[in-house]
Amino acid sequence: MLESLDHETALALLEWQIELGATEAIGEGPVDRFAESAAARAARAPAHSPTAPGAQPALQNRSATPPPEAESAGDPVAEARALAAAAPDLAALREAMAGYGHCELRKGARNLVFADGQPGARVMIVGEAPGREEDQRGLPFVGRAGRLLDLMFGAIGMGRAAPDAEKALYITNILPWRPPQNRDPSPEEIAMMLPFVERHVALADPDFLVLMGNISCQALLGRKGITRLRGTWQTVFGRPALPMFHPAFLLRNPPCKRESWSDLLLLQSRLEEK
Repeated sequence: MLESLDHETALALLEWQIELGATEAIGEGPVDRFAESAAARAARAPAHSPTAPGAQPALQNRSATPPPEAESAGDPVAEARALAAAAPDLAALREAMAGYGHCELRKGARNLVFADGQPGARVMIVGEAPGREEDQRGLPFVGRAGRLLDLMFGAIGMGRAAPDAEKALYITNILPWRPPQNRDPSPEEIAMMLPFVERHVALADPDFLVLMGNISCQALLGRKGITRLRGTWQTVFGRPALPMFHPAFLLRNPPCKRESWSDLLLLQSRLEEK
């Protein structure tokens, strides 16, 4: 059966699997990871043997004060808020996010995708979550959507590599790790990463935020419906924020580039006012 595949068909099937998120071969056969996890838990569980005469029961230590890690383990959002608040600068915030262990997405990601561009830029773009190329390179917006984003903002004289804060961009995402198969983040994942996003905005200190796509609006405005929200100024963390179509959406819906051009001109007008 496989011998009958021509080169073009095989390549098309491979590209299709990559689009679905199957980007790595990790073995020659399927592995039941859930069964492995259950076996590992069973191996770690202590044997239940009768308490020897004179021995102290194991449960007697329950009254001992738990370590700080155990106290915060039940509230991932509270721990994220504490870690984010303690970060004095962007480098420390990145380290805090890298050490945050509650988000399961980090286990399947290659890299933490923190930010790109110029800290201190007047405009900070907040995207949704990394894709395959972003995950591989550890930078936001570097795939096809990233190239379109650069073209869009280049049309109004702005770019992530511009040394001047007036023309520079600073770019991050709601999530720093790629969700499997590029699925939408869950509300729980958004909630635990939101304190880091808020601290990130405070430390970068932009004049304006651009919310790219539905997930960014859901996280920072508590609303979805980018078609209705785009082009209307909002307030996020006390700063003016402009929702826009995500470049990935524009790649699938080229006619909507006209609305995005209108939004870029709206942003340019506000930049020139202030």
